[in-house]
Amino acid sequence: MMPWLYSALGLVILLLAGDALVRGAVNLSLRLGVPALIVSLTIVAFGTSAPELLIAISAISDNAPGIALGNVVGSNTANVLLVLGIPALMTGLHTSECDTRKNYVFMLVASVLFIALAFAGLFTLWSGLLLLAVLAVVLFIAAREARAHRRMGKPDDLEEIEEADPNMPYWRIGMYLVLGLIGLPLGADLLVDNATVIARTYGVTETVIGLTLVAIGTSLPELATTVMAALRRQADVALGNVIGSNMFNLLAIIGIATFIGDIPVAESFLRFDLWVMLAASLLLVPFVFFKRDITRGWGIGFSVLYVAYMAVLF
Repeated sequence: MMPWLYSALGLVILLLAGDALVRGAVNLSLRLGVPALIVSLTIVAFGTSAPELLIAISAISDNAPGIALGNVVGSNTANVLLVLGIPALMTGLHTSECDTRKNYVFMLVASVLFIALAFAGLFTLWSGLLLLAVLAVVLFIAAREARAHRRMGKPDDLEEIEEADPNMPYWRIGMYLVLGLIGLPLGADLLVDNATVIARTYGVTETVIGLTLVAIGTSLPELATTVMAALRRQADVALGNVIGSNMFNLLAIIGIATFIGDIPVAESFLRFDLWVMLAASLLLVPFVFFKRDITRGWGIGFSVLYVAYMAVLF
């Protein structure tokens, strides 16, 4: 029982510390004069991926790389089937009004590149550098578009960044940063150490723990954001959140984690899990390119597919 409680405690600490780090980093950047659009493209995206990154680093350091890779692949699958499925089940998502084609293509390219590198059997430092180089190109394109947006005289929209508070005092910004930087490694160590104990106790592989328990846990912030976006009828925020999160998971998390150590790819990933991740991503084609809404019927379908995937894993 204690490993489960410590895992839950680690997850709670991770989520709270990640939120604190995002709040601190966003408001420090805005106080220093960084445009809100650039902040949303970089600081927020990296900040919300901080729990996954710390888990990956901690898992590799603790010689449990299956948790690191399982977390990324499992989170990407959960982001599509669960994080979009549940809000669609609740209210439906009017994605027919969204234009996320460019970022979606970037995400598909990242997915195909990631799978191709996985078939080498090992994510090495060179693999990580290639993933980070692709991420740098994507961020450069996004930053260039943001600058063009500003040159056209369109003001930064601080309302799009929920954590933004232009009047936040520096002492509070510092407090958020310190809490985030202390809490993230603490939560990651608690979660990884105890998830590994659970895996060994019940005879479940570390890979399956990463694909399920850890992946669902680290997808909770995206789920909360997407549910709120659905209730506010902001389908573009919901869909964009999932696409951006998946792209950062593939390019940034594994890319940075390879600096800590090599990440071996289990045979089960090559046979099954990577293809499930890619298939889940391709399910978004009609909603991105053909302007279809993700209705309640699709929400049921997505959720059922995710439950079936969990059943197969166990």
